[in-house]
Amino acid sequence: MTASSAPATLSIASRRRSFSHLAPLLRARTGWLVVLAVSGLANAGAGLVGPWAIGRLVDELPTGAGPDLVWTCAIAVAAAGIVMALGTWVSAWSLAHIAMPVVAELRTQVVESALRLDSQRIEKTGTGDLVSRVADDSRKISEAAAQVLPLVVESLLIVIVSAVGLGAIDWRLGLVGLVALPMYWLTLRWYLPRSEPIYKEERAAFGRRAGRLLGGLTGAQTLRAYRAEDGELTRIDSASGEARDLSINVFRFLTRAFGRNNRAEAVVLSLLLVAGFALVFTGETTAGAVTTAALVFHRLFNPIGALVGLFDQIQSAGASLTRMVGVIDEAGSSPRRTSDVIFDSPALVLEDLWFTYDEDPESSNHVLKGVNLRLEPGEVVAVVGTTGAGKSTLARIAAGLSAPTHGLARLDSGTATSAGDMELTELPEDVLRSHITMVAQEVHTFNGTLRDNVTLPVPNATDEKITAALSTVGAGWVSELSKGLDTEVGDGGTRLSAVQEQTIALARLVLANPDFAILDEATAEAGSAGAHVLEASARAALAGRGALVVAHRLSQAETADRVLVMEHGEVVEEGSHEELVAENGRYAQLWSAWSA
Repeated sequence: MTASSAPATLSIASRRRSFSHLAPLLRARTGWLVVLAVSGLANAGAGLVGPWAIGRLVDELPTGAGPDLVWTCAIAVAAAGIVMALGTWVSAWSLAHIAMPVVAELRTQVVESALRLDSQRIEKTGTGDLVSRVADDSRKISEAAAQVLPLVVESLLIVIVSAVGLGAIDWRLGLVGLVALPMYWLTLRWYLPRSEPIYKEERAAFGRRAGRLLGGLTGAQTLRAYRAEDGELTRIDSASGEARDLSINVFRFLTRAFGRNNRAEAVVLSLLLVAGFALVFTGETTAGAVTTAALVFHRLFNPIGALVGLFDQIQSAGASLTRMVGVIDEAGSSPRRTSDVIFDSPALVLEDLWFTYDEDPESSNHVLKGVNLRLEPGEVVAVVGTTGAGKSTLARIAAGLSAPTHGLARLDSGTATSAGDMELTELPEDVLRSHITMVAQEVHTFNGTLRDNVTLPVPNATDEKITAALSTVGAGWVSELSKGLDTEVGDGGTRLSAVQEQTIALARLVLANPDFAILDEATAEAGSAGAHVLEASARAALAGRGALVVAHRLSQAETADRVLVMEHGEVVEEGSHEELVAENGRYAQLWSAWSA
């Protein structure tokens, strides 16, 4: 089996694909869309009453019309103002019921998809790009939905209704107004092809800046240890400067678009006045009609200017949408199946595993080279070796978190079923996790209660089961907490030690009760003082289940059923602790150094 190469950044969806993803979310709110259209059209139509009233006054006051006409026009304008106020309120109300739920659902989908992404992909792209999509791009779309979208919808409806009204006043003046269309079209033709690459580049630069900032903050301790702060600050400054310069270029580009827009407005308004003068002079129309037409066209200045002015935010939000849908699509393209798969006491089988982080699957730079392992139920296998030997990569593949470049990682129940040919990365997530659970070196404690943290794999677990899991791993310290399982932990709550956090991770393993556990240096963070305690907790958590243990202490290998010794991605020795010590090979050398 061969894993296909992946791009160095997360996928970006096309605009057509992005909007097609929104279509079902919008169709679910068709009623609100109808309300929005009706209120918006009423609002835009009421806006024509003012120019009509002024045009009528221009025509009829010189002919002797009295104050009744003025009052009639004033009442009409006041009534139109009320309609516009109600229309604006109803439009905003309906748009909120459309946009906010859609944005919230989209954000939820992106976060869920981000959590499903293969860890191998995240390692290749870095966390900055993903964090930027989940945080910055999500915020950009939220802002657009709350601030930009209402103005865009209102402006579009005003433009459409005003254009129809201009033609209704006098068809000849309407024809003159059509001169604006090719001028605006030329502006858009100049603007659109240039804007999308600029905004995509700007969003990508924001992602790189976020990655640099995130790396600098998370690695601050390492930077201080090596006095490398200045170098990292220089790189952060460079990434920030790139994002700043691109933002300035975007603003400069937008200003040029405004200039083209204003030129079209000036030309067409001048043509309307000239044509209107000629029509009035020849008696083909009235001064009031020309006045109304000029005011209606002038009324288009603000909405058209708003559309162009907001287009940078629309384009930027559109670029953010393509990046967010790209995350959803990439997570959705996972080969995991959804069919029911049942394994009865399976073995974990790793066959001829090869793995490389290079995009070219034929690269010679492999982290794993032909590794084979069959882990039987209840068997504990320890993996030892120097840093960079491929131990953690092997653990991720065994946990179904990464797919091998070549080879096969699967569960084998000993019966000839189609499920036995499925790779771990193809199994439904719930099926995979019911059989295999991984505990890594880095453990995260979420903000919330201790109960919430322990029940992460089994949210509906009873207090009795939670207490039993904690007791199994020797978490006696829980009884000392003021509120027991209801104690708030994490940031803003009770601070837990590294040993306590790792104990919670092992309690999660017990509660999940999988057939196999993958421990990737799961007791390394405890330090020497807590090593004995955590190793005893780990042995208790592994009782009765198979396990692949990436051992950072050879005392863990000593108690294992079998030991794999890895060097440069290959298994160079395999056997029990006693057998390998007796062979006087690489493991014996490591054991001798450890024992000394």
